[in-house]
Amino acid sequence: MMIQKLALKYLDNLYRQVDRFINNPVGTQENVLKYLLRHGSQTYIGNQYNFSALNNKDDFRNKVPVFRYEDLRPYLDKIIVDRQENILWDKPTRWFAMSSGTTEDKSKYIPVTRESLTKGHFRCGEQMLAIYAQSNRKAKFIFGKTLVLGGSKQINNIGEGIFTGDISAILVKNVYLWTKLSRTPEKISLIPDWEEKLDTLTKYALNHDVRALMGVPSWLLVLLKKIKAETGRELTDIWPNLEVFFHGGVSFTPFEEQYKKLIQKPDMYYWETYNASEGFFGVQYDKNSKDMLLMLDNSIYYEFVPMNEWNAEHPKTLTLDEVEVGQNYAVMISTNGGLWRYMIGDTIEFTSTKPYLFKITGRTKSFINAFGEELIVDNAEKALDVACKLTGAQIADYTAAPVYFGDNNTGAHEWFIEFEAAPSDMADFVKALDDNLKKVNSDYEAKRSYNLSLGEPIIRVVPKGAFNAWMKSVGRLGGQNKVPRLSNNRDYVDKLTAFLNLK
Repeated sequence: MMIQKLALKYLDNLYRQVDRFINNPVGTQENVLKYLLRHGSQTYIGNQYNFSALNNKDDFRNKVPVFRYEDLRPYLDKIIVDRQENILWDKPTRWFAMSSGTTEDKSKYIPVTRESLTKGHFRCGEQMLAIYAQSNRKAKFIFGKTLVLGGSKQINNIGEGIFTGDISAILVKNVYLWTKLSRTPEKISLIPDWEEKLDTLTKYALNHDVRALMGVPSWLLVLLKKIKAETGRELTDIWPNLEVFFHGGVSFTPFEEQYKKLIQKPDMYYWETYNASEGFFGVQYDKNSKDMLLMLDNSIYYEFVPMNEWNAEHPKTLTLDEVEVGQNYAVMISTNGGLWRYMIGDTIEFTSTKPYLFKITGRTKSFINAFGEELIVDNAEKALDVACKLTGAQIADYTAAPVYFGDNNTGAHEWFIEFEAAPSDMADFVKALDDNLKKVNSDYEAKRSYNLSLGEPIIRVVPKGAFNAWMKSVGRLGGQNKVPRLSNNRDYVDKLTAFLNLK
């Protein structure tokens, strides 16, 4: 009992950091900007845009352009290819987190510095635990093990002390020693083969007092189902002290009921987080709501782009004190990892400004990210084009959406395709589509490994003229109206399916 009190006291001390930025959000962000500009003024990009002469937030947003990944690439090449120092940050950049690709690249390389790890990811990780402990005063998770299932892209040395890997692998490699002792061992977390990793994790988990889970819901579900199937035991019997699942990466909604079936424990906590390659942005603030608290003292300076500015070449941005509840904003960040006014592509909606709480609303462009695959339209178009050429098919129209995990099935992508000319062999078409999606998108490729998290594409052939008939039925035929290419939920395709069945 005394040890638990001491542990909660330690977490309460950490929570005071959270309290400080909650009570002074705008001042905290102004201090972050000053810190970033002070260090940034000693860099190549800082000299290019005269950071030393920028005195406030208006100078910053008026004189420094918006960067998207394509704009960032030349600076990254100076670091990775030319091995130049002080390009984006005034400390060495030794790590690059691999994330899903753009239209030109299979993978993006996001710069990660020691400062962005310690003042960002690790700091927010500690604050996440402190916030959770405020809601669960009986928390005992720190006295057991945390079962962590990390990502797929492991650590690669690309020369002269520069490494790449997905953000979870980078975190595992650099995390504090006392944290390493409480979670899945590094030698297991960094196993490159997913099947071997799952087998090894299963054996490890069965022999430890697991009290917390951490990972992406889709992948962790595969592991938990495997453990239950192989042991024939309930998870609560294996781990009677299990109390919380810290999850992020994809929406938890499609998986929630399956987790509750697997973990039949009424006092189990499911705690939402928003931790990306670019930074750790948000943590669930209250046990009764999934709304997340915007993390404001993590050395990230935020700007927000209103919806009507998303496609502008020089979008107008709002600072924290200018946002409104209920509006959809694209997130722009500047960080001590070396990102400056960088559009990360995610969109959020504030549900409160006292404190600043938000929910993730999606991406600025059409996509599917139900299982962490981050499939974008450009990926789909390229893969469909190859599949058509290989099978002689021609596509008139299409749309795609996820099929969620069920008791007897993995997730999948369901493609509704209206063919102008049918493929010579549908099985060959499906294989070509699948193979080429893997080629153009590394995250899709990872999620398709061993059919564990994401199964083979499902093709539904739509009768000729059906899309136009559907668009006409909802008053959206012609003009600028288009059939949505990719959707991260089933709202559109379920309505389309109902329409097709009716017809």
